[in-house]
Amino acid sequence: MDRQERPGRQSQKLIHLIKLAVGVRDFAHLAALQASRATAGQPLRYQTRNLPKRADELCDGGSLYWVIGGIVQARQKILGVEAATREDGTRCADLLLAPVPLQVAGHAKKAFQGWRYLEPAEAPPDLAASGAQADEMPEDMRRALVGLGLL
Repeated sequence: MDRQERPGRQSQKLIHLIKLAVGVRDFAHLAALQASRATAGQPLRYQTRNLPKRADELCDGGSLYWVIGGIVQARQKILGVEAATREDGTRCADLLLAPVPLQVAGHAKKAFQGWRYLEPAEAPPDLAASGAQADEMPEDMRRALVGLGLL
């Protein structure tokens, strides 16, 4: 059955988010950062200024796709979205994420600010699902092939 729409729901669609991973060098660096945050005894959260208006759709199987070095390289399943407050009293939103990011078949993405919605048809597949072995390829070679649209 297509994950786009589910029976018993009124046209509820699955949607994803896409975000730049600022300061992250590569997929391994993102995975290490997320692992250290997950073992600190706190739920793995990504805090964002704006509460997504389509939070229900995000929590219905959506993922946060990470752009690393100009290439979409990873995703983490969104487990929940909560309204929150920062230490200075300003409102924000917490995206509750699965603890382990998954590597995806990357494609180039220009820089942008904040996060954007990502339609499921535009989301790259997981590397494990595509049968690719990107871990065996040097990172600079992988980036070059993605930049050329060959990977």
